[in-house]
Amino acid sequence: MRVAITGPDGFLAWHVRCAFWASQSQDIVPIGRAEFEDADLMDAALMSVDSIIHLAGVNRGSGEDIATINPKLAELLVAGLVRVDRPITVVNGNSIHSRGDSEFGKSKAISASILRDYSEASVTPFVDVVLPNVFGEHGRPFYNSVVATFCHQLAIGETPRIEVDRELPLVHAQTVAKVLLDAAVNSSESKIFVKGSVLSVSEVLAKLQAISEPYFEGRLPDLSDSFTRDLFNTYRSYTFPSMWPILPVKHSDARGQLVEAVRGAGGETQVFFSTTNPGFTRGNHFHLRKVERFLVLNGQASIKLRRLFTGEVIEFHVTGETPAIVDMPTLWTHSITNTGDQNLLTLFYADDEYNPSDPDTYWVDV
Repeated sequence: MRVAITGPDGFLAWHVRCAFWASQSQDIVPIGRAEFEDADLMDAALMSVDSIIHLAGVNRGSGEDIATINPKLAELLVAGLVRVDRPITVVNGNSIHSRGDSEFGKSKAISASILRDYSEASVTPFVDVVLPNVFGEHGRPFYNSVVATFCHQLAIGETPRIEVDRELPLVHAQTVAKVLLDAAVNSSESKIFVKGSVLSVSEVLAKLQAISEPYFEGRLPDLSDSFTRDLFNTYRSYTFPSMWPILPVKHSDARGQLVEAVRGAGGETQVFFSTTNPGFTRGNHFHLRKVERFLVLNGQASIKLRRLFTGEVIEFHVTGETPAIVDMPTLWTHSITNTGDQNLLTLFYADDEYNPSDPDTYWVDV
């Protein structure tokens, strides 16, 4: 099964690509600006796919831009589908705002209508996925969502302001990614409404403040609630790499030293240690939901992290002489290598117990 995705570098599309990598059940074909500007490139991409998830578009800017760009992208996609004349399922990332009268909402409604008309004329499956407000790791502040804006401001020490306090239906991007990929594979429904958790803007800010304030001291919130964990993972993505590593207080007496690695609330957790021989590496994997923390207790190590689908590698050199905490953010592949000449002793924390049938561990080199 080969699935194309438009706007592959956008926030939601990036999350879909991360979910794909974890599942390894589909082959994603990116359709970006170059394909929309060149009919030959568009046709070449469409000739090789079974489904397409349409996420390209704009949701900020002048009303005139939004009113024209989103429908134009749908028209260009349909033109390509007509040219290749193949049975390709179209999954459209729509918005609840399409039921309103904002320029963005009207442009999304027109785009969906363009794609639906093509589907009916060509007798090919069309799935319109109507989304609430989507948040998640690495959303653009002041663009993608109020959650992204609040997380960014809290991470840099600013005090967020609430312009309008209203209720928002919120859903994490990985939940949406699963719905979109499932629709691309199984197009049995023509319209899907994705439900969100309804909170007021002030409630969202209060939850994020309750997460961020203790986190600056290395303390973790109660992660037993999945929505809180999604908010936490989202907030945490805005702290990298500037907040890290955290240097915990080292308590010393005649017996030796004590360093607290984790202080959290709620949930089932694992705290464990490993030894790593000189020159060997552990890890080279990523997680979709797991909260994981490393603390080197003895020896020297290089901790490397790379955000998926990027080339930049962040590296922390840590030693047991100065214990340093480094968290592994979700959707970043990571590893730890013994760079010293003695055994490396590392303490690990995870927010849930290891389950072999659902390990949430996906192997890819940093």
